[in-house]
Amino acid sequence: ITSGIDLTRRMSGTQCFGFTTPLITTASGGKMGKTADGAVWLNSDTSLGDSYSKSPYDYWQFWRNTDDADVAKFFKLFTDLPLDEIDSIEKLTGADINKAKIRLANEVTTMLHGIKAAKEAEATANDTFEKGLNSEGLPTIMIERSKLERTGILQASVLTGLALSNGEGRRHIKAGALKINGIKITDHEYKLSQNDLKDGSIKISIGKKRHAILKLHD
Repeated sequence: ITSGIDLTRRMSGTQCFGFTTPLITTASGGKMGKTADGAVWLNSDTSLGDSYSKSPYDYWQFWRNTDDADVAKFFKLFTDLPLDEIDSIEKLTGADINKAKIRLANEVTTMLHGIKAAKEAEATANDTFEKGLNSEGLPTIMIERSKLERTGILQASVLTGLALSNGEGRRHIKAGALKINGIKITDHEYKLSQNDLKDGSIKISIGKKRHAILKLHD
């Protein structure tokens, strides 16, 4: 920041100012979005790479997964709801706080991606987690049919953006978190095959809340 101020002064002779804000911390004391995996990317365009973007669904899911203790705080920071309404949200517990998280996700996603994307993300989450369906609203990556059986599970996890590296993919497998079509994968050398196809696509998951679809094309 200071280098930029100095460069501006030297090149244009004008005065400018640097602007900083405190880092946002969560209830656990951690810095929000400190790691690449937890970063809140506003960009949904994957032209910069999956590691530097979040689909509207992933963005919505990020806010839906807010810790109970952070819900009211995030409403104050990231929405324009009236403070008296947020005060009532602060008193919620149990199932009601989960409803508040859905509203938080909808409010914040609407501001960035529009109400249509927010409602589609909510419907996708509902279909995926409550009804167990393979929703078309999940992030989808296309792969050539001829390359399917040469694609390993680690490569697939990185390709879909569920893991940032093969090493992270291995850690997810070791933790029992990586699944194909709901089936846990235990071998990090596992290769995808035609047997993994379900209605022409493969659902890859990490844990219960992160999912992506691989679809084939000729």
